[in-house]
Amino acid sequence: MYTVYVICSKKTKKYYTGYTADIEKRLKAHNSGKNRSTRVGKPWILSYCEYYELKEDAWNRERQLKKYKTGEAFKKLIGRVA
Repeated sequence: MYTVYVICSKKTKKYYTGYTADIEKRLKAHNSGKNRSTRVGKPWILSYCEYYELKEDAWNRERQLKKYKTGEAFKKLIGRVA
């Protein structure tokens, strides 16, 4: 099982989208500073997630979310009012 996730930085209010086979471990890695791309924004909180059986499906969905990250569809997905 793979999880496509969106996390939000409490510090910078920016979002990060990714996928993983272990969401708890991945969130801990983001918050521990092990990820160079998310080190500055910690602490991170989980804003949204979806589950997929196949890794390829999760990867494709992650790419789709990253393409419309700043658009209205992304805001609706994570529950932010435009």
